[in-house]
Amino acid sequence: MKVVERYILRRAFGVFAAALFWTLAMVWVSQILARINLVTDSGQSASTFFQVATMMLPSVVPIVVPFAIVIGITQTLSAMNQDSELVVLSAAGSSRRTIIRPIILMALVASVLVFVIDNGVNPPARERFRQLLANARADLISTVIQEGAFREIEDNLYVQIAERLPDGRLGGIFVADSRDPATELNYYAKTGVILDQVGENVLLMQEGVISRKSPNRPASLIRFDSYAFDLSAFASSDQAPVMFPKDRPLSYLINPDPADPVLTERPDYYQAELHNRFTEWLYSLVFALIAIACAGDARSHREARLHPMATAIALALFVRWMGFTVSNSAEGSVLFSALVYLVPLGAAAVAIGFIRANKTLELPVSWVETMAQRFERLRATIGGRRLDGAAPGGTA
Repeated sequence: MKVVERYILRRAFGVFAAALFWTLAMVWVSQILARINLVTDSGQSASTFFQVATMMLPSVVPIVVPFAIVIGITQTLSAMNQDSELVVLSAAGSSRRTIIRPIILMALVASVLVFVIDNGVNPPARERFRQLLANARADLISTVIQEGAFREIEDNLYVQIAERLPDGRLGGIFVADSRDPATELNYYAKTGVILDQVGENVLLMQEGVISRKSPNRPASLIRFDSYAFDLSAFASSDQAPVMFPKDRPLSYLINPDPADPVLTERPDYYQAELHNRFTEWLYSLVFALIAIACAGDARSHREARLHPMATAIALALFVRWMGFTVSNSAEGSVLFSALVYLVPLGAAAVAIGFIRANKTLELPVSWVETMAQRFERLRATIGGRRLDGAAPGGTA
C-alpha cells in the first residue's frame, strides 16, 4: 500500500472509530434506559442490569457501523478537498484508485465485522438476554422482599410486603389471588418468613387472616396463627424462553428444527430472517460507495451547493429505510424477498455508475435550492421575531 493510501486509510479510520464510538454510545444508552425497569420493578441487582445492557450491544453494532462508515469517509474526503489535497493528488497524476482502494478496504473489513457479529456474536447474546429476562421475572423472592412494593406477579395475582424487620422477617404481608374466577382469596399476615424446605421456597405467614369470596356464597374469614404458602404459586412457568429467528445462529436458520414452535406457526419467518442475514453486512460496503460518489472528487467551493456529508447521510438513510421496509415485508412474499437483495445491490450499482462516470452524486439542484430558500425564510422569520421582542426594551 502506498504512503498516500495509508494516509487516507489512517484519517478515515480515525474519524470512523470516533463516529462509531459516540453513535454506538448514544444508541446503546437509549436502549438500556428502556430496560431500567428490570431493576426498579423486579428488584434485580446492578450486575444483572449491566449484563442485560451488554447483551443488547451486539444487536446495535450492525445498524450503527454503516452510518459510521459514511461519516468517516465523507468527513475525511471533504477535509482533504478543503485542504486542496485532492487537487494536489489529481495534479500529481494519481488515479482515483489511490483514494478508492483504502476506503474500500476499510469498508470490506467493516462488512466482515458486521457479518461475524450478526451471525456469530449476536445470536448467543440475544439468547442470554432472553434468559436473563426470564430469570428476572421468575426471581420472585427478590420481588416479594421489596418494602412497600405492590406488584402484579402474574394475571390477577398481587403481592405486597410492607417492611423488612431487623431480624430478617417480613412485616405486613398481603396477597390478593383472583386467578380462579369462582373464588377470590385475600391473605393478610402481620409477619412472615421465607423458608427453604428441600429446595422449595415456602412463605410462612404468622398471625393473619384469609378472606374468601365466591359469587353465590357469603364471604368467609379464617384466622390463623401460622400458614405455609408455597412460593411456587407465584412463580412463572419454568419453560425455556421462546427463541425467535433473530436469536438463532446462521446454521440453525439454514437447517431449523422441524418441531420449532415458531417455525410451525410462521414457517416464512425463518426465510425472511435468513435473507436479512445474507444482506445486512452489505450495507457497510454500499454506504462506502455512496460516500465516495458524493465526496470523492475534487471540486471548488462554488460547485459545492450542499455539504457532501449531508447528501451522503440523506441517501444512506433512504437506502437503509428501504432495506428495513422490504425486510419487514419479506415474510411470505417472493417479491419482497428479492427486493431484500435488490435494494443494497441497486444502490451500489448506482454509486458505482457515478464513480465510473467521474460524476458527483448529489441531490437535485431544485431540492437544494428549495431547502435553502426555506431555511433563509425560517432564519429571517426567527430574526424578525427577535428584533420585535427586543424593540420595546431598546427604546429610550
